[in-house]
Order: sequence, then structure tokens, then C-alpha cells
Amino acid sequence: MATERPHLAVIGAGPAGLAASLAAAAHGVRVTLIDSAAGAGGQFYRRPPAGLGARHPEALHHGWRTWRRLGDALAARVEAGTIRHLADHHVWCVEPVERVEPVERVEPVELVVHALLGPLQEEPVTVRADAVLLATGGYEKVLPFPGWTLPGVVTAGGAQAMLKGGLVVPGQRAVVAGTGPLLLPVATGLAAAGVEVAALVESADPKAFLRRPLALAAQPGKVAEGVRYGAQLLRHHVKLLPRHTVVAAHGEQRLDAVTVAALDTHGRVGPGTERRIACDTLAVGHGMLAHIDLAESLGCRIDGLNVAVDEEQRTDVPGVWAAGETTGIGGAALSLAEGHIAGRSAAARLTGTRPDPHTWARAARSRRRAREFFAALDTVYAPPAHWTEQVTDDTVVCRCEEVTAGAVRNAADELGAGDVRTVKLLTRAGMGWCQGRMCEPAVAGLTGCEQTPARRLLARPVPLGVLARAGDPEND
Repeated sequence: MATERPHLAVIGAGPAGLAASLAAAAHGVRVTLIDSAAGAGGQFYRRPPAGLGARHPEALHHGWRTWRRLGDALAARVEAGTIRHLADHHVWCVEPVERVEPVERVEPVELVVHALLGPLQEEPVTVRADAVLLATGGYEKVLPFPGWTLPGVVTAGGAQAMLKGGLVVPGQRAVVAGTGPLLLPVATGLAAAGVEVAALVESADPKAFLRRPLALAAQPGKVAEGVRYGAQLLRHHVKLLPRHTVVAAHGEQRLDAVTVAALDTHGRVGPGTERRIACDTLAVGHGMLAHIDLAESLGCRIDGLNVAVDEEQRTDVPGVWAAGETTGIGGAALSLAEGHIAGRSAAARLTGTRPDPHTWARAARSRRRAREFFAALDTVYAPPAHWTEQVTDDTVVCRCEEVTAGAVRNAADELGAGDVRTVKLLTRAGMGWCQGRMCEPAVAGLTGCEQTPARRLLARPVPLGVLARAGDPEND
């Protein structure tokens, strides 16, 4: 073992995971890149399968040149044997195991990654490594409103995934609504694909960006990107409704219209401002949340709802690094910078070398600028302060267990629940397949409880048979 190169397991093949894998492999570390998708790239670089015959997949992306560089470098490393790419592997647990005999230059800790292979997720796979880098990304925040469960209502990211990954559109006439920078590429992408986008409904006030000139000046590329999106909205005649929100979705068997309304300066719906817009698709999003389940199960310190890391992207658990959206939502550029830093740091720690100070400083500058920019975005893009006032008592909040807003409110107001976990125990909100990942922000908002890390033991549902075999040494 002392003569073998140290082994790093990278979980997640999005921008952060790709950058980390390539950086670590370039500096003498064996890398196993594990991802649940069939191909590398994550959500940001999602592409249609080759069988669909897309002639110009780059038309659905910005940053395509970056993806080509990353994808080609990964392919070369896989062919050379310095990176092993395990696609369609769904990681459900990572556990540390103390070494009997410490390996030279490596901390006396071994980390075991447990995954399930394939679409049915029934075949267990175990990967043993000297260190683990978590690049598990983020997922969309979902906030309920009357009618949000109707067929035809999808998340903004879901609509984008259908277009980028399947070359299909969710409908013929769409409204894109919510808040956050994701709405712009979704609206322009749907419009370019032939969908009539009736309106882009944004609850934030774009003028708020003018009060943050330093953050904008530090990221001229992002400003130019926003201008390009604005020009595309004009070209496709998409009506922009800033400081507006969706009040309700309407339809019998499926969506046929939405009601939107203007917001006052306090984030409340202005009386008499409602308007009805006919549509068969509503793509709605309210920002992103970090995937932190694996970090929680490892005992990593969580800062708010993000994994806490130091300047080298190390967590406080020996042998565990984290990068990208799991440490805070910040877009692809920030994920690439953090991934590079994390991969270099892991390689240096595992091999006993020191990173090149100039390359390190350049990546650190990119990380700092991107963090500052997205910190400014966070102050602008936020759900309306009083969004819960539009949620009627009969609105379903937890779709898995069909728990209504009235039941959630009753748990807090009448039964005395003072935290999200108690609401879950009293109502079953969050006990379904997603284990509260989708409904937890809504439950917290409706009850006034703080949304705190859930400390889930497993990162995804696992068959009992797999759990029973996981502790059997013969299956390691």
C-alpha cells in the first residue's frame, strides 16, 4: 500500500467535481469520480443523449467552450487510467473507518463510499478511498401556492432540464415565475425553442442591483450576460413583470391559467393588482438549496444550510473536502474555482507536496469575486417577504403525504409545535419519499420556524436488503 498513489473519491460530476478531479489527478492522486447521472457535467452542463441526434447542443448553453475543455480533459484522464468515472452511481452514505496500519503520507483514516448502481438502484457498490471530496451540488427551493400541484406546473430547473436533456418543451404557452437568476436562461431558452413565453414574473426589483455597483463592477462578464438575456427577452417579445408574484394556478385536469399580482415595498400583494394570464405551462422557481445530506451524515459542521469549509475547502472532518453549491449557492464559475482549489488541496495533503502559489492565488481571487457577486445577488433575489399570506389552508404543502397548509398551521398554532421536526411528527409533513427536502422550506415559512439541517442518516432511500448486506464483510 505504501507504494500506491493516494486515492481520492469525488462525489458529483458537475463543475466543482470535474474541476476537483482534474486538479487532483494532475498532481499525482488516483481519482474515482462518482455521479448519479449517465454522463458527466451535472445540471449546468446537462446535454441530450447522442441518440437524439442534436446537431447544435451548444445552442442551449452558455459556457460551452468551458464544458468542452473539461469534458475532453476528463476523457483523456479516464483513458490514461488516472481517473475512474463511475456514472449512474447513487451515493447514499459515506463512513470513516480507522486504519489498522496508517499509509505513508496519508492520515490514518479510510473513507468508505456506499452507492447503488443503475436506474433501479438495487446493486450495491463500495469504494474505499483515502479522502473524499463532496461536490453534490444543489436543488431547487419549492414554495407552494394554490394550484401548484396541477399538471403543467413545473420547476424552472425542471423545464430547463427537459429542454437541455431531452430536447422537449413542457407546453406551448408558458409563464416563467418566481425569483432568481435561473429564470432568465429558462425564459430565453423556452422562447428560443418555439414556446410562447407570455410573461417573466420576477418578485425582485431589478433596480436593486444599481445599489451594488462594486459587486457588479467586479463581474463584468455576468453583467454582459444579463444584458444579453435582456436583449433576447425583447427579441422574443417576452413581457417582464418585475416586483410581481404568482398568486394562484388554475385548471381542472391541468393548468390553463395563472393569476399574478404586483408586490408593494413590503412584499405584500397589492389589492386590485391581480391579472389572469392564459398558459399551459408555469415554470416556477424560488432559488436553490445546497445538497448537504452526505456532509451531515459524516458530522461535518454546517453553517446555516451550507457545508462549512476553510480556505482550502476542507471541512472539519479529517479527509473530507467540499466544493461547489454544497458550500453555498454561487453558480458555475464559483463551483469551478472552489473545485480546483479543493482538488489541489486534497492532492497536496495526500501526497505531502505544496500547491503552486501563483495558480492557487489566481483561483482564490476568482472564488472571492464570485462569492462577493452572489452575496449581492442573495440580497436582491429572495421570495416575497409575505408569500405565506397567499397560501390557503386547503393548499397541499407536502405532496408525498398530502398534508395541507391548514394542518401545518394547526400544528404550530393549536398543538404548540415550535420547530420543523415537531411539525413533521404531528402532521407527517416531510415523512414521504423526499424526506422533507421539497416541503421543508414551506413548512418552516408557514409556521415561522427556523429551517435547520435535518441530520438525515442516509442521503437517499435505500432498499432494506442493501442495508442488511452493507455490514457484511464478505460484501466489501
